[in-house]
Amino acid sequence: MSDTREHLAEGPRVGIRPFTHDDAAEFTARARESRELHHPWLFPPTTPEEYAAYAGRLIDDPTRAGFLVCERETGAIAGYININNIVRGGFQSGALGYGAFAHAAGRGLMTEALNLVVRYAFGPLGLHRLEINAQPSNTGSIGLARRCGFRLEGFSPDMIFVDGAWRDHERWAITAEMLRT
Repeated sequence: MSDTREHLAEGPRVGIRPFTHDDAAEFTARARESRELHHPWLFPPTTPEEYAAYAGRLIDDPTRAGFLVCERETGAIAGYININNIVRGGFQSGALGYGAFAHAAGRGLMTEALNLVVRYAFGPLGLHRLEINAQPSNTGSIGLARRCGFRLEGFSPDMIFVDGAWRDHERWAITAEMLRT
């Protein structure tokens, strides 16, 4: 299952690359296998039709950038990281969303991949700030933010509509200056 597509950035165990429409079968199979891990925080596409719409937005919308996290040894998709709501001009900011797939969870692959995405965002993409909004009970997401050097900036009640209700979120952020220090 070796992946011959070029990575935008690589670490020792993972590489990041853009979404393609050809990834639908593997991505949706991984998402279906990972429902228990993702619930109640994430709902990635699990059908080819859902994936086509999802990937299409990441590929075509300039206010989004989507990255597949792929294991270097096998090419298997281990997870995904998206930069959403990219605002240019004086803001140069984006909001991160991400998820590991069950077979890759707990192995440190997402920490390695998020560090790659942060560097890519502050380098080639020219962003200055990235934000993560995580529900307080999502300890995995908060732990990832901490491991990658994000700082807690606040708490927002009823911030994002998730799983049928408005949910509280902690706001985490990192800037290009923080990465350089």
